[in-house]
Amino acid sequence: MTNDKVFQMNFGKVYGLLLDKATRKGRTKAEVDEVVCWLTGYSPEQLEAFRPSDLCYGDFFHNAPQPNPNRALIKGMVCGVRVEEVEDPLMREIRCLDKLIDELAKGKPMEKILRK
Repeated sequence: MTNDKVFQMNFGKVYGLLLDKATRKGRTKAEVDEVVCWLTGYSPEQLEAFRPSDLCYGDFFHNAPQPNPNRALIKGMVCGVRVEEVEDPLMREIRCLDKLIDELAKGKPMEKILRK
């Protein structure tokens, strides 16, 4: 799948997949929202409003109100790709969220996931 296809995916659909991944492993929607909000600066209410909308995944990240400066601390492998080596800034943001949700699903404590 090309980057453009990923960027054009519907946010609500992708969010649903991320939520499913985490909840299958015993985590909660509130925890998923906390992670997404920490990374992007959106509020939980904004996330809920975006779910039924036509917002694409790329625009979700492009329009993030306050990307967390500590997102640079996110490192490691996700989907066979080392997050810190992704060259495209938008794809790096997407991979960072993937990595955080992976950590959440694997049972890591929230303090470590949020790089506190």
